[in-house]
Amino acid sequence: MIVCVVDDLLFSVKISTAAKSIGADVYFERTPGMATARVKEKQPSLVILDLNSVRLNPLGTVRELKADPATRGIRTLGFVSHVHADTIAAAREAGIDDVLARSAFAEQLGDILKGD
Repeated sequence: MIVCVVDDLLFSVKISTAAKSIGADVYFERTPGMATARVKEKQPSLVILDLNSVRLNPLGTVRELKADPATRGIRTLGFVSHVHADTIAAAREAGIDDVLARSAFAEQLGDILKGD
């Protein structure tokens, strides 16, 4: 099971389509401030975050997940526009496990959802 903290419609559709094609179980959290509670509840193998989302506060979510013993071991992966070096640095500082450019994320999406 994968939890996606994504509110970008284009990427939501890409993720949903890829997940259906490989039979991956994906849950979307689009409520600001609720992502950490959902991750605690679902205990997914991966949390995918759109680091460009202002509304969903992905950096705050990463900080909360990595600070909580119940969720700190859950792998986190963020995708971001490659020109936002400051966001990439802030995500790494917050404790995110992996950061990909949006194009690389889209290209590797099938493998990411399979857990490869």
